[in-house]
Amino acid sequence: MSSLLILLALVAGIVFVTARWKISPFLALMGAALVGAFAFRLPLEEVVTTVTTAFGGTLGSIGLVILFGTMIGMILERSGAAIAMAEALIKVLGTRFPNLTMSLIGWIVSIPVFCDSGYVILNSLRKAVTLRTGVSALATSIALMTGLYATHTLVPPTPGPLAAADNIGISDNLGMIIALGVPVSLVAALAGVAYARLFARKEFTPLPAESDAELSTQTYEELRESYGRLPNAFHAFSPILLPLVLICVSSVVKLPARPIGEGLAFDVLTFLGTPLIALILGLLVAVTLLRGDDKLALFHERVHESIRVAAPILLITGAGASFGAVLAASPLTGFLSEHLTGLGIGLAAPFLIAAALKSAQGSSTVSIVSTSALVAPLLSSLGLSSPEGMVLTVLAIGAGAMVVSHANDSYFWVVSQISRIPVPTAYRTLTVATAVEGVAAFAAIQALGLFLL
Repeated sequence: MSSLLILLALVAGIVFVTARWKISPFLALMGAALVGAFAFRLPLEEVVTTVTTAFGGTLGSIGLVILFGTMIGMILERSGAAIAMAEALIKVLGTRFPNLTMSLIGWIVSIPVFCDSGYVILNSLRKAVTLRTGVSALATSIALMTGLYATHTLVPPTPGPLAAADNIGISDNLGMIIALGVPVSLVAALAGVAYARLFARKEFTPLPAESDAELSTQTYEELRESYGRLPNAFHAFSPILLPLVLICVSSVVKLPARPIGEGLAFDVLTFLGTPLIALILGLLVAVTLLRGDDKLALFHERVHESIRVAAPILLITGAGASFGAVLAASPLTGFLSEHLTGLGIGLAAPFLIAAALKSAQGSSTVSIVSTSALVAPLLSSLGLSSPEGMVLTVLAIGAGAMVVSHANDSYFWVVSQISRIPVPTAYRTLTVATAVEGVAAFAAIQALGLFLL
């Protein structure tokens, strides 16, 4: 029982220092790892080794994957490829169903681009679609927000699901996570669309425009022109599709049945489908999107921007792994295993833990990293130690990390302020929308569990 109380105190401490004192989640998680090591009475000679080995091992396995994925996203964002993808989808889907169109645009763009940045980029397009169709700006804001959120927490190579896969021990099977994460995230996005329809004719008094919010006051035409000539749709989509296809093909050829045997083709496809190699190839394609007189200088600039964006995520991921390693080495594992076995809650455990952490401290990434580190030693007692169980655990954590976005979440403020939605209205609409899509995603995961577990 004392082990559980220590855990609760550590989690409460992480939430308090990050939400109240605005301490970096990296420092909060690393502090929790060290304090926990002493509180759980780990041998002194093992404390530093436990913390540093987990930190270095995690960054060694997925650090470069996160970095290269961030580079691809940064180039897509800065080159106008994200706008090109959005325009291509509008040509296919039209503007007859504006909420569905905005949701699917967000759903695709957020695979390589962080949801916060994605919303900023696509907001002018959202406003243009809103004016063209006469639907409420509140509805299109909800649809775009939830579409972006769905893949942000459920589909690799977004950093959160990548870190969870590594902590859970299933990072060698990202293809299966993608294959199941795509339909689950679609269910979540469509749930957001269904909720957005409730506000299709709902008007609100927008907040005054901020004078320094350039992107929120730009027209779509001005934003589009700022990128110059946009790449064609195939070129824009290629840096995303190539890595995803390679990773999924690699997972298929590695199935126990070995569909293509184990010759040269197997070795080549397995190598190309390694997440790091697949993303490097995606980056090489993304580089061809750069335009300008000095492409090398432009590339260097994008790399430096990517490193600045990825650094906090890498540190949080490594610190979360250290925290998880301390928990795994503590008596807590045995205590929870003994008491969770008879409850039969299965996938609900990672979902509820992630939802509680997300709601308490605001960051989806911190919630995903912390929860995956916490539940990794408990998979056997939860009945989730099979490869399928591990994959569904990663997705359940991602679904929980959507629930709910409110005042302590930067994404809540990005959406509400750029869309000029008053805070009380945002609580009643945006916050509820994230709860709806998180629960819908978990329902889909539970349904998959009936067939796979």
